[in-house]
Amino acid sequence: QVQLVESGGGLVQAGGSLRLSCAASRSISSINAMGWYRQAPGKQRELVAEITSGGGTNYADSVKDRFTISRDNAKNTVYLQMNSLKLEDTAVYYCKFLRTLLGPLRVENYWGQGTQVTVSS
Repeated sequence: QVQLVESGGGLVQAGGSLRLSCAASRSISSINAMGWYRQAPGKQRELVAEITSGGGTNYADSVKDRFTISRDNAKNTVYLQMNSLKLEDTAVYYCKFLRTLLGPLRVENYWGQGTQVTVSS
């Protein structure tokens, strides 16, 4: 069973930066997309950013120009550089790997356990 291990969360003042990392516990093939989601208290989990195997990226409007997602395919690791953090970025951040297998077609989602990011004033 593959596990995703997140690191890099913590407490930071508004305007500061954090870098999240998420690594698979073992090598995984056929990872199509890696992404970061977050869930604030009382709110639904939402997509923050995602990156495809080809390097294409997609960001939530609320984090565009502040957050940058990147991946290291050889290490099965995805990163989220978060700059100019705001109070409203406070949430538990989860990484997700989407894997597509052929013959027959099967889609697998792997989730990390979550890491707390708290932005203070």
